[in-house]
Amino acid sequence: MTATIYSARRIHTLDESCPEATHVAVVEGRIAGVGSLDTLKALGPATLDSRFADKVLLPGFVEGHAHADACVAWRYAYCGQFERRDPAGRLWPPVHSISAILERLREGMSSSRVGETVFAWGIDPIHLERPPTRHDLDQVSRTEPVAMINASYHILYLNTEALRRVKLLAPDHAHAGLPLDSDGMAVGELRGSTLIGPAAQLLGIAEALQGSDRAAFRDFARLCVQTGVTTVTDLANSLTDATLAAIQEVTGTPHWPVRLIPAMLGQGKPVQDLFARLQYLRTHSHELLRMGQFKLVMDGSIQGFTARLRAGAYVQGAPNGLWYVAPEWVRDVMVAALKLAVPLHIHTNGDEASELALNLLEQALAIAPSSGHRVTLQHAQLMDEGLMCRARDLGASVNLFSNHIYYWGDAHASLTVGPAQAARMNAAATAQRLGLPFGIHSDVPVTPMAPLFTAWCAVNRLTSSGQVLGPQERLSVPQALHAITLGSAYTLGLEREIGSISVGKSADFAVLEDDPLEVPPERLKDVGVWGTVCHGRVSPA
Repeated sequence: MTATIYSARRIHTLDESCPEATHVAVVEGRIAGVGSLDTLKALGPATLDSRFADKVLLPGFVEGHAHADACVAWRYAYCGQFERRDPAGRLWPPVHSISAILERLREGMSSSRVGETVFAWGIDPIHLERPPTRHDLDQVSRTEPVAMINASYHILYLNTEALRRVKLLAPDHAHAGLPLDSDGMAVGELRGSTLIGPAAQLLGIAEALQGSDRAAFRDFARLCVQTGVTTVTDLANSLTDATLAAIQEVTGTPHWPVRLIPAMLGQGKPVQDLFARLQYLRTHSHELLRMGQFKLVMDGSIQGFTARLRAGAYVQGAPNGLWYVAPEWVRDVMVAALKLAVPLHIHTNGDEASELALNLLEQALAIAPSSGHRVTLQHAQLMDEGLMCRARDLGASVNLFSNHIYYWGDAHASLTVGPAQAARMNAAATAQRLGLPFGIHSDVPVTPMAPLFTAWCAVNRLTSSGQVLGPQERLSVPQALHAITLGSAYTLGLEREIGSISVGKSADFAVLEDDPLEVPPERLKDVGVWGTVCHGRVSPA
């Protein structure tokens, strides 16, 4: 076989045996050698490719918590409080008041629609004067249903007509996720999956919230190339036969540029049925499509006051959050995952949720011992040193939401958990010190997918107001780069295949315009991405 030898200004391998090089040899999508040109020529016949001669190569970035429905969301009006750019390149300015949000909805009513329902996304009342009510959304329409999903995707806001259609307008409904107005009627806020899921089905917006079609997956792949990502998760997909067919079609094309790892979401369904489906899905895997991982969600979001806290309440007096699933079901899922060697991802935002997940994992391991499992607590934002030690000792890993420091750090310090807990949120330095395997992530569409920005967040821990939140938890740049490559690969059970530029691994590279180890740490997020190489496939951004 003839190798292709790529030259680069510098190659950071993240492989301790050869940390830096100028050339890498690729044969049939795999790395055959790393070193100098003379060293690699000795391997045999080769073609020199110098297109990266002035670039810097790193291992392809691994986005361990993302959602392909991010590219469905942009078909509707974005009503967030931070500037965002959509897959088509349009820059959406932020909206900072409920009146401005309503105006954006009215402007986009003809296009921002799912059937009869006017739909929008990205709103976060923690950055506004108050949450929107059904009376606010009635100003958009009194005859058509209007629905807005919170930036966290854990709260749905409805107008009066939408509440009527989902049969939640009657007075004095008793549900922890349905706040009531002074008149005893629903205020228009649905909290948690047990309410949002059925309401979304009745309003016809389920696909807008959690769907992904061929066009969405193609846009998702383009976003990956633009940000240096060569392995990406779709970490909550129903994986119906129709979705599976779409995934197989797009990933089977000759120029598909990213390794896609969908994780099946099956909240509360019979465990035996779920894992039979997972076993079937596994048979459809190939190099750039890895099926057979599972996701469950235990609690909500901290900024939405639906995450479960050990303190029992939020600092401004809001009651504790919501449980989404029964602990017995979670334990049974864990046992099945351990027995079948299924990577399991558990959403635990609050520390009470993380603690319960670890309690259940300990019980599951007593039933089904496993020394090499991949059980990852996703987000795990409030885990302290004790919980992290326990996770390490149980063989678990964590995937921390470092982007939260920038987008919600100020609000966490003043409104949700208070300054002391906010200063240790997403405690990456503690995980590093304790030897707890960890990655960091974007949770796109909750925040933008951009691993270098995520690394910047973990290195600098700057809030959007410019404050440093918890300097003791800052990572070094090399540590942050490890977290968006090998660290995230570990949470997916793929550290032997990806995450470093090492002989035998997949030829996955992030091709950068600058050297992230040479720019000042505060400029890490500004390093340009030329494109990617995924399993030997070159894709310019």
